[in-house]
Amino acid sequence: MSTIFGTSTSAFFERSVMDLTALRKQAEETQAEMSSGQRLQRSSDDPVAASRLRQLARADVFDEIDTAATNRAVGDLTLTDSALSQFANLVIRLQELATQAGSTTVNASQRAGIGEEVAQIHGNLVALANTRDANGNALFGGESAAEAYTLDAAGNATYAGTNAPGTISLGGGQSVQRGVIGPDFLQFQSGGATVDLLALTKTLADDLKSGTGGITPAQTALAALGDGLNSITTAQTVVGSRLNWIDLNTERRASLSEMRTTEKTEVGGADLTESIARLQNTMLVLQASQASFSRLANLSLFSVLN
Repeated sequence: MSTIFGTSTSAFFERSVMDLTALRKQAEETQAEMSSGQRLQRSSDDPVAASRLRQLARADVFDEIDTAATNRAVGDLTLTDSALSQFANLVIRLQELATQAGSTTVNASQRAGIGEEVAQIHGNLVALANTRDANGNALFGGESAAEAYTLDAAGNATYAGTNAPGTISLGGGQSVQRGVIGPDFLQFQSGGATVDLLALTKTLADDLKSGTGGITPAQTALAALGDGLNSITTAQTVVGSRLNWIDLNTERRASLSEMRTTEKTEVGGADLTESIARLQNTMLVLQASQASFSRLANLSLFSVLN
């Protein structure tokens, strides 16, 4: 009898402890759910939902990568647009100087002085053509890390970059070119021939300083400079359209991100009202179980006989 009683008592205690432990664990899981806002604490809670949440998490990681690439593209294109505006301002100044030098009221000495300023602008144009991006690469040199333009002993500029600007992925199978290369806008058609703005400026400066040709070089350069300004303006339009394309992709990515956030809430989010109610019920059962266990544990055969 003592053995049976001892075994029954032991089993009673073990079962009661297991029940109370399970209730405490359930309460702790519900509290964790309320704290994190997620109903899934482990994959085994809902394998299908957990798998979908992992897919959404991976999509968020890729989205961060695409956002970083997009920011780089925006930075490069914005810097390109700013540099093109400076190019345009320099060409407009060249037009003013060519107009002055092409006037018959300007003497050779004054024309030589104008040539000195044109030579300075040529240096500014070369320096601007060798602008670097945020990563230190040639902004107008395509995918080249070196200078976009090099100068020979005579000061003539030669393009040394690649044939196309680099391409940056925007995610979702979309991409954009990060800028333009120098020849895209510094070389243009004028009078049925291909003209290089840097070479044109260098020649104009040399002719004005030496007095070669009188007013003819300045008058001839005016028409080409007008075409050169149009080429720069066209490049600005291209850059602007690429920035608009990036904006469209950014809006699309933001919409997808919002959809993923909504889906994550629907798939794995916790219902706070339901969680609170479940926690209250669990705590109520736990308290009742603890009270019952305490009373039953104090009972004995003598209590029953009495």
